[in-house]
Amino acid sequence: MKFEDTIKRLSAFLAGLFIFMLAAGFYLNFKGFGLNSEGQIVLLNTAHAGELPRTMPTNVVIPGGHSLGSKSAPIVIYEYSSLGCTHCADFHLKTLPKLKTQYIDKGLVRLVFVNLPLDKKSLKAALLSTCIANDKYFDFINMLFKNQRQWILAFNTEKTLSEYAASFGLNKSKADACMADKSMADKLLERRQRAIQSVKIEGTPTFVIADSNKREILEGSLNFDELKPLLDKRLASSGKKN
Repeated sequence: MKFEDTIKRLSAFLAGLFIFMLAAGFYLNFKGFGLNSEGQIVLLNTAHAGELPRTMPTNVVIPGGHSLGSKSAPIVIYEYSSLGCTHCADFHLKTLPKLKTQYIDKGLVRLVFVNLPLDKKSLKAALLSTCIANDKYFDFINMLFKNQRQWILAFNTEKTLSEYAASFGLNKSKADACMADKSMADKLLERRQRAIQSVKIEGTPTFVIADSNKREILEGSLNFDELKPLLDKRLASSGKKN
């Protein structure tokens, strides 16, 4: 075999390996896995399996974000969520609409959404969301969750995201500037680190259900049937009824 043929075959093999690793990376990221600092595959998105809630002290400062509902609501749910996380999308698209109708809109619960990007693409989406008008913020977040597969798997994620932002009044130049904002990226990552340290977050989504007396931490995508008895019990103990 000629040396040139060997080089060609080796080049073809390496090119195929690169494409395979790239595709595998996209797949693992979409499924909720990623690489840690040592290059090991780790689970980023924990699935709910009926774990018992963890309690946390009421004097710990919880990093916050955009919110839905009355500031005087007796219960606050802090949602720590990554926009590229499939379990987070499940909560927003399936559970949150019922939660909003039956609790948030009635002034019983306030939801605080804390953007917690776990990968580069989710960070770009999180950066872009910071430039969306406050009154359109949750509509934009919902659209990103609804179209999660498209922008996560897109060859040019930033282009796809900027196209989404255009329908919310953000032109391409502004969208590109938002996604390239290093100062804001540092703020988001610093908030992520504070949340991980204070709430002991091990995956997304993670929820803190808080009232004046108690805080409980729940991990994984909660469906409405799991969440409702927890909220009703809290409301009953505070003299409120749904």
